[in-house]
Amino acid sequence: MTPEQFISSKAAEAVKSIYGADIEPSMLQVQVTRKEFEGDYTLVVFPLLKISKKNPEVTGNGIGEWLRSNVPEIASCNTVKGFLNISFSSAYWNGLFRTMASDSDYGQLPPTGKTIMVEFSSPNTNKPLHLGHIRNILLGWSVSRLLEANGHRVMKVNLVNDRGIHICKSMIAWLKLWNGKTPETSGQKGDHLVGDCYVAFNDLYKKEVGELVSGGMSEEDAKKNAPSLKAAQDMLLKWEQGDREVRDLWAKMNGWVYAGFDKTYEDLGITFDRTYYESQTYLLGKALVQKGLDMGIFEKEADGSVWCDLTSDGLDRKLLLRGDGTSVYITQDLGTAEQRFEEYSLDEMIYVVGNEQNYHFQVLKLILGKLGFKWSDDIYHLSYGMVELPEGKMKSREGTVVDADDLIEKMYNTARETSLELGKIGDMSEEEQDSLFRMISMGALKYFIIKVDPKKTMLFDPKESIDFNGNTGPFIQYTHARIRSILRKASEKGIAYGTDDIHPDTDLSAKEVRIIKLLDLFPVKIAEAGDAHSPAVIANYAYELAKEFNQYYHDTPVLREENEALLKYRLVLIDTIAMVLRKAMDILGISLPERM
Repeated sequence: MTPEQFISSKAAEAVKSIYGADIEPSMLQVQVTRKEFEGDYTLVVFPLLKISKKNPEVTGNGIGEWLRSNVPEIASCNTVKGFLNISFSSAYWNGLFRTMASDSDYGQLPPTGKTIMVEFSSPNTNKPLHLGHIRNILLGWSVSRLLEANGHRVMKVNLVNDRGIHICKSMIAWLKLWNGKTPETSGQKGDHLVGDCYVAFNDLYKKEVGELVSGGMSEEDAKKNAPSLKAAQDMLLKWEQGDREVRDLWAKMNGWVYAGFDKTYEDLGITFDRTYYESQTYLLGKALVQKGLDMGIFEKEADGSVWCDLTSDGLDRKLLLRGDGTSVYITQDLGTAEQRFEEYSLDEMIYVVGNEQNYHFQVLKLILGKLGFKWSDDIYHLSYGMVELPEGKMKSREGTVVDADDLIEKMYNTARETSLELGKIGDMSEEEQDSLFRMISMGALKYFIIKVDPKKTMLFDPKESIDFNGNTGPFIQYTHARIRSILRKASEKGIAYGTDDIHPDTDLSAKEVRIIKLLDLFPVKIAEAGDAHSPAVIANYAYELAKEFNQYYHDTPVLREENEALLKYRLVLIDTIAMVLRKAMDILGISLPERM
């Protein structure tokens, strides 16, 4: 029971006792007391005036007097106009603290029985993962962990876009320009090699267009008739027809990319419960296109293309199948949605995709609804803002992206330099130092990206992210390491402590009450973040808790406390802070070190 619920229930008893009226506790308004007034929580008295038939102050004073006399957990009350400010006793806070400190599953909400699938990453196999993918991946992972903390069964899935014209462009460039080069012969990571092919195709295409325009062709016609583009389009058609030579090259180059992706996912600490491939699902979408034609909700044009007219819904006409019979993105999404809901009886399907695809998912839900799928309303597009750099936006085809592998390496090197400068890890082995540098670098990267509300566009600054002060991952990691250091020193002194050292009559300072209140908010923040699909809520909660500890430790002796009972109480308190920090950061996929 939360403090608000406790006050509501006791206030309802007071109303019953004083006025003989039954009132549902849930109908009472209880809120945190404003800073300028004395109290922990405030009961809004105005709705009770119809029952009391008295003015607000008299009503508030009467309920407050009853609470002081009959509820030992309440120490004092004061009425300001229509607001009854209530202060809890130390006994209440100590009881609440003991409950949370004793709960190894603290923060984990009860099972809901719901199954939710979260699709994230969803890369194309024509380029390596980049900074934009990293925001997608980290957001998808942390949202999944957050929903698990909310009591749901969660499936983390990846949909690899492993076919289409963009893949064929990389293949054409490899055939024309790469002279049989492979990851093994070049020493280059496979996804990087294929990505370079994609950039080279774009350069070749631009050159061909320029030559055609110079020869007298209009720019519009040149863009359609460039030989490399024609070759890629022909290759896509051959792929869909099952041409063996094309399929073999496609499988080989995709294999290089998959191996590259797996290494990046491993470095980020990311796994999936299942991976789907567009090459295996696009035919499912074609079957639904035929169903829509049979139902009369889709239209086939003279060139063989299939469209859905959404103008009556305030949108436009949406292409579902090209004239040559090849699929488009939404064709595949229709098929995979049906497959997933049928296979797993999903309660919700979450797509983690950038906000440039808002229209796509609006159309997807609308078309699925027209096809008769009632679960179309259970599709949720977790739309997030783009990641930008000080120098502007990234463009894959021009090769101006921040490569994920390069960024991971840069973060590691920065973490290493910063940690060595502090000079506190000289007694660690090289292996221990390497593990610490990776932990800090990933903590910095993940936290910097996740702390921003998903809907907002963000500016990424690697140097700022790895600062050991301020609202950063390393600051929270350092706070945890600091607590663990205190607890180790206590152990070395032979000081044993546990939840039995939380005594009801322990007098608490205002700072200790504030920390217990903040710890009590953890399950509330998990529920709030889950409802909003925003791990940023948890990130910023962890920062507030870490900041509160540092202020408390600066002003309050722990190991220097001479009163043994108070010393042990404070050790339990900071141990519980460390526990909640670990749980919060685990939701974000961030590990906390024992030492820094």
